[in-house]
Order: sequence, then C-alpha cells, then structure tokens
Amino acid sequence: MTDTTDIPAPISRLLAIMAKLRHPTEGCPWDREQSFATIAPYTIEEAYEVADAIAQNDLPALKEELGDLLFQVVFHARLAEEQGQFDFNAIAEALSDKMVRRHPHVFGAADIRSADAQTEAWETQKAHERKAKDAAAGALSGVPVGFPALMRAQKLQKRASRVGFDWGEASLALEKVGEEVEELGAELAGGTQAAIEEELGDLLFSVVNVGRLAGVDAETALRNANAKFERRFRRIEALLTEQGKTPTQSNLAEMDALWNRAKHEEKF
Repeated sequence: MTDTTDIPAPISRLLAIMAKLRHPTEGCPWDREQSFATIAPYTIEEAYEVADAIAQNDLPALKEELGDLLFQVVFHARLAEEQGQFDFNAIAEALSDKMVRRHPHVFGAADIRSADAQTEAWETQKAHERKAKDAAAGALSGVPVGFPALMRAQKLQKRASRVGFDWGEASLALEKVGEEVEELGAELAGGTQAAIEEELGDLLFSVVNVGRLAGVDAETALRNANAKFERRFRRIEALLTEQGKTPTQSNLAEMDALWNRAKHEEKF
C-alpha cells in the first residue's frame, strides 16, 4: 500500500478516495470493473481537454482539467498497486530521478546555456536511455503507436533527422509535397481506393515534414485550422440566418461568397 506519510494532505486524500472507489465490496461498481485498457481512452481524452482549456485561455477550466488528468494517473497507479507492480510514490520517485538525470545543467555540473542546447541534450539522454533498455533499439524505437497520426509523423521524422535522414530545409520538403500531390492526382484519376489512401497518407506525411522543418507543430497547426474553419462557417450560418435561410437552402457559390466575407471581416 502507498505510504502517504510524506505526501501532502490533498494528494493523500485523493489516493484514499481512489482506494475507496476500487474497494472490492464497498467501492463503486464502475470503478471496480476498470482496467488499464479501459481507462486509457479516458486518459487520452483528459489530456486533450487540458490542451483545449489552454487554447481557450480558460484558467479555471485548466485547473479542473488538470485535476481530471491527475485522477487518471492516480487511477492507473492504483491498478498497478493492486497488482503488486508499483504505486503512486514509485511513479513520483521515478519521475523525479528522470528529471534530475535529464537536467545535468541544473542538478549537476553540465554547461548548457540555451533552450536549443537543452533540447539537444534532452534528446541525446533519451536516446541513451532507450538504448540501455533495448540494445537493439533503432532510431525510431519508442515512438508510441497510440499518438495522434500527425504528432507521430512529426516524432518519427525528428528521430530520423537525428541520424541524418532529412531534407534539411522546408523548401526542399515542399518540393516533395508537390510530387505527392501529382501522385495523388494520378490515383484519383483512375486508381484503387487503397492506392488513393496510400498516396493521401504520403501527402499528409510530407506536409508534416514541411511544418517540422519550418518550426511549426503540425498538430497545433491543424487544430488552429479546424478552429478557423468552424469560426468562419458559423459566420456563414449567421449571415444566412439574417437572410432567413439555412445552408441547405443555399448553394456553394453563395456560401463561398459569404466565406470570403467572413475572411475579410477577420482582417478588419
């Protein structure tokens, strides 16, 4: 059982609540039925809700969402503790050890004077740790399959770049995007569905590469594009409502004109 002697009271209370929820006879039926696998989707969902609160600059919501995310950590820790594997203390201790190990310029004698140098040192240390765990680990080892596809593409490309497999410049990667567009066009003209899917995947992967080399996070860029599309489309709906119409009562030409109006309004 987790030793709560040196744990702050709010954390101790949270751990006790989690233990009570999982109690075999007095706990919550839903919580008792859960496993690592069934809880994992909620963990991912809570991480996205944290990101959304940040994007909305909603600090009260951020506090709440960070609490929900922390509860996911506590839930997983409790499951592991019940199996005799590790507990919340072990997680915190391992994390502390890793942070000290990966910041030798703060907790040791290393001389790292910039954020870029720290990023390089961090990635080098992570590579050493992966190698220590698995002597046969390759450059791409350890990139979680469960990552969102854009994020995973960027991570894979970054790993490959560290061993020299990289265009080096965004402009060169952009030329590859042009090639992929042509290949996708050829498949759209007469290819199979599988071939179209493959070429679309190649195109998306190439676009991510351009973003990476330009210093742009693809996941963030697409999230912002989604928000912009939603904002402008809602404006189209509002303008149509003023005319006593709905999108289904309009046509593409009319909605496209209203889209351009929405774009113009955002600039002024």
